[in-house]
Formats: sequence, structure tokens, C-alpha cells
Amino acid sequence: MLIESRPATDPEIAALVVAQQRELRDADGGLDGQVTVVHTDIHYLAAVVGGRAVGCGGLQALDADTGELKRMYVRPAYRGRGIARQLLVALEELAFQQGHRTVCLETGTYLPAAIGLYRSSGYEPIPVYGEYVDNPYSVCFAKRLPVAA
Repeated sequence: MLIESRPATDPEIAALVVAQQRELRDADGGLDGQVTVVHTDIHYLAAVVGGRAVGCGGLQALDADTGELKRMYVRPAYRGRGIARQLLVALEELAFQQGHRTVCLETGTYLPAAIGLYRSSGYEPIPVYGEYVDNPYSVCFAKRLPVAA
């Protein structure tokens, strides 16, 4: 597997984001309060297997110290192979390179596998923030990145 940077306009990234949003709507049962905000300033990484992007994740700067993970997704046929965890590590490295000291994220209370991934990767629960405050199905996490020696 290869992890590579892709622009937000990349057709494979766009297809993965559409698939993610469709799967989220199926998982949440059309819950009220769900809002998809389109962000154009996300730096995407793609997980590529056999020349095809099978997963993605993005990093958006919230401020100089904080990056937010966005659109983490791995196609169902490729789950259980550690791809999401490798993407997460690569996104944390990207955040570190961009000078962020903290990485935060939002996920749904109805996504136990995602919550498990984040908790097992050192993310701690934080209060719901930003655009997620009014969403009763949001849960947020953050992780402090190591300080450069």
C-alpha cells in the first residue's frame, strides 16, 4: 500500500468522499442534525492499493496549533487490513510537519469502529466544538502530538 498526497479535486478523492457520505447516511438512519459542510482547504492523503485509491483522510488547519482530521474513509472491501490506522499515522505526521501541536476530529456516536480506532490511537474525548456543537450525534476527540526534540 502507498499513501500519497492528492488534491481535493482528484476524482478518486471525490468518489471516496461521496461513498463516505452515503455510508454515513445509511449508518445514521437519516438522523436530524446531520450537516455536511464542504471544505475546500483540506489536504488529502489517499491510500492506494493496486493503483486505485481505496481510502482517504484529510487535514484542515483550524488554527496555527490545531489541525482537524476530515473525511477518514476506507472502502468496505479493504477494511480490516490496517489501512485506516496507517492513514491516521500519516495524517498525524502531516499535521506535525505543518506545525500543529494538536489534532482533533469529530465522528458519530453511531460509529463504534471509528471511535475504537481513535481511542486506541491515543485520542481523548473533548467537548464538541465548532460546527458540531448543535449535533447531538457528534463526539469529538483530540491528541497532542509529540514535541520535536
